[in-house]
Amino acid sequence: MSGKRQKNQPEQLGLALNPERRSEAPKAGGQGTEPLTAKRAHESPADTERLMEEVCERQNCQRALKRVKANKGSPGIDGMTVKELPGYLKQHWPAIREQLLSGTYRPDPVKRVEIDKPDGGVRKLGVPTVLDRFIQQAVLQVLQRRWDRTFCDHSYGFRPGRSAHQAVARAQQYVCEGFRWVVDLDLEKFFDRVCHDKLMARVAQRISDRRLLKLIRAFLTAGVMESGLVSAVDEGAPQGGPLSPLLSNLVLDELDRELERRGHRFVRYADDSNVYVRSERAGQRVMASLTAFITQRLKLKVNDEKSAVARPVDRKFLGFSFTNHTQSKRRIAPKAIVRFKERVRELTSRTRGVSLARMVEELSTYLRGWRSYFGFCQTPSVLHELDRWLRRRLRAALWKQWKHGRGRFTELRKRGVSLQLAAKTAGSAHGPWHLANSPALAIALPNAFFDSLGLPRLVVTEQLNPPNRRMRTRMSGGVAGARG
Repeated sequence: MSGKRQKNQPEQLGLALNPERRSEAPKAGGQGTEPLTAKRAHESPADTERLMEEVCERQNCQRALKRVKANKGSPGIDGMTVKELPGYLKQHWPAIREQLLSGTYRPDPVKRVEIDKPDGGVRKLGVPTVLDRFIQQAVLQVLQRRWDRTFCDHSYGFRPGRSAHQAVARAQQYVCEGFRWVVDLDLEKFFDRVCHDKLMARVAQRISDRRLLKLIRAFLTAGVMESGLVSAVDEGAPQGGPLSPLLSNLVLDELDRELERRGHRFVRYADDSNVYVRSERAGQRVMASLTAFITQRLKLKVNDEKSAVARPVDRKFLGFSFTNHTQSKRRIAPKAIVRFKERVRELTSRTRGVSLARMVEELSTYLRGWRSYFGFCQTPSVLHELDRWLRRRLRAALWKQWKHGRGRFTELRKRGVSLQLAAKTAGSAHGPWHLANSPALAIALPNAFFDSLGLPRLVVTEQLNPPNRRMRTRMSGGVAGARG
């Protein structure tokens, strides 16, 4: 990686390069500082006027580098990888630090990346360079420990010590308390519509370090490179950088405070907001008033097609919904189950041409992550059913790999299936999916077989008879066990 890293600037067709390099001596810059006339909240100016020194402090930077390396991620527009970052910093950090402290550091444009949304459409991400991700992470660590304690208690997204599971449990609590209608608010292209001036005004209320204010605005306005062209941006906080979630929480904290002021029961995770009320009529009133507040005050837009006033059983929140019982239980949302099955079908396709061991290895990685999140549901019967469906998929795949009748007969006999049953099953005209549910394959490929391959179960069966504890039965003595 060259030590003289050039800066991309939108000029003519956006392909011209600025000859200024980060490793050169920093130049003074007085433009782009934020107006400091707004009243600052939560901290005095004296407490926040030298935050850039905290950002550049050695221990803070070491933590930031460790986090960026752990998060991995793809390179930005300059092609530098995470593995190359430590060596680059070792050589160029003094010059970069001087630029940060003098307020002249200029981030690169982000790289446009599009990923498919689960419900259709695409989500546009902006991937910063690894160097910019490192600096954003260092800024995040300084600001988050100051700001997080000031955010609303009903906000759970991208906050230390808080999780999606806690948000779902809070929503469930409201439903159990009798608030059985939900105002489900979906903000349309939230990260693309954040007003820079409004956001920076809120930032300036909290910090007074002009260098840091200038740096944050520079990250917001760095531009986007797509198909080799750099486009300027005048709104939005691109998803993909470490700083974006904190800034989004700052923007939506105003919505949280308004909901608190009105006395609503609500939960917010990032840009997913649910307000719980007692009746449909109350829900419609809340929806109308909040839509006006979001549009006029926050300068954002509510997605009318995806927002609704409905029963919680009919809506999903962070992949979960709730049963319609008096003591409502968490269940996996139907769409999440559909996506699970789609992914499993991809991994267990009978035309993939991979061994069963390889298939199970790939499945295991996905299943452990899925189980760690959706295992939070309170409907284990659904997980048991998915377990059975998954093992049936694997039996069908292996049956297909055995190919012909003679080979299938041999495999069945080798696995303990009786002569008559093996011959009947191997000669059957039924397809793999039907035979995967047959008695012969249940004998040949029992659940213990998949356990031995390392396939995780979605439901971990509790030990029925713990050690050092006698089994009680209705029979006395003999082989049934001792009483007492």
